[in-house]
Amino acid sequence: MKRRLLFTVTATVFWASLAQADAIPFPVTPPAIDAASWVLMDATTGQVLTAGNPDERRNPASLTKLMTGYVVDRAIDQKKISRDDMVTVGKDAWGAGNPVFKGSSLMFLKPGDKLSVRDLSRGVIIDSGNDACVALADYVAGSEASFVGMMNHYVEKLGLQNTHFETVHGLDAPGQFSSALDMAKLSRAIIDGEPDFYAMYSEKTLSWNGITQNNRNGLLWDNNLHVDGLKTGHTETAGFNIIASNVVGKHRLIAVVMGGKSSKGREEQARKLLVWGQNTFDTVQLFHAGKKIGSENVWYGNPHQVDVGTADDVYLSLPRSEVQNVKAKYVIDRKDLEAPLKANEVIGEIQVMDKDQQIAHYPLVALSAVEPAGVITRLTDYLKQKF
Repeated sequence: MKRRLLFTVTATVFWASLAQADAIPFPVTPPAIDAASWVLMDATTGQVLTAGNPDERRNPASLTKLMTGYVVDRAIDQKKISRDDMVTVGKDAWGAGNPVFKGSSLMFLKPGDKLSVRDLSRGVIIDSGNDACVALADYVAGSEASFVGMMNHYVEKLGLQNTHFETVHGLDAPGQFSSALDMAKLSRAIIDGEPDFYAMYSEKTLSWNGITQNNRNGLLWDNNLHVDGLKTGHTETAGFNIIASNVVGKHRLIAVVMGGKSSKGREEQARKLLVWGQNTFDTVQLFHAGKKIGSENVWYGNPHQVDVGTADDVYLSLPRSEVQNVKAKYVIDRKDLEAPLKANEVIGEIQVMDKDQQIAHYPLVALSAVEPAGVITRLTDYLKQKF
């Protein structure tokens, strides 16, 4: 194995969407959080910056509506429906006619109302309308049960290991659960989706049929925090839940708090996480997709050298105090590189080190193809290797 290239990582902050490091190994002191479980995630890399009981299965309450919105957004992406489609509200989405909805959050739809997929989605996100969830489920999947099946399909697709849905709205149901970590992953997927769909999560009020309601995410009104989503939830068994994402410059974080003590209390815990994260970490671009970080000899090849680097942009969330200590090196996974090589063929590993500790690793690839050389060059190389 060959080791190459030792260099210092520069502290330039960028924005993109690749994550290959899982957690922060640095000795940083997070704030004390008063809740049953919580997670603070870097939205760019997917790294967990701090957490408490992140995999604990808990009642998600109205955080369930994040998956409802995600399924609707995927149906729009797949051209199965459009934002402008008009939906006729059925009796099962009528709050006054459905005892399950008694005392819960509603958009206050009535049977026969006609409104667009976009407005219903806003009713789900801003009003936390259980009736709007049912109306969308009926339209997208034909029934609530079929829509729940789609929700759990995306649970599996997103790799959410501690989540299962039984309802489209999040009211208490046996067998329904999620975790703070899974909710952070789902929120990241929503943020990485259609920008105009995610923009709904930042809307503070919605008026429908003469009724104006405020978004229950009070952090949207904190101008110093720069929060632009996502959702709150509460039932007696769930406690007070909140997911808040903020972005300062190009540094985006996702805070999940589950089982908080009160409406204001959950906001305060999320605020502590976001402020600490923004003050402590930066998202650093380590490598650019397709950009040369070194060159290697290729025996029997035409050409005789190949540039090496990464196939994707690579980012890492680092404490600002550690950026100057981080270096990177790459290791070739074979004694000699020999033609032929394919473009983006993995030929080794890039290792990111903080002092003597490896904190992340990424595939090292050949940035271009190398074809076999002619007979004379191959013979010459053979003699050089042998003698």
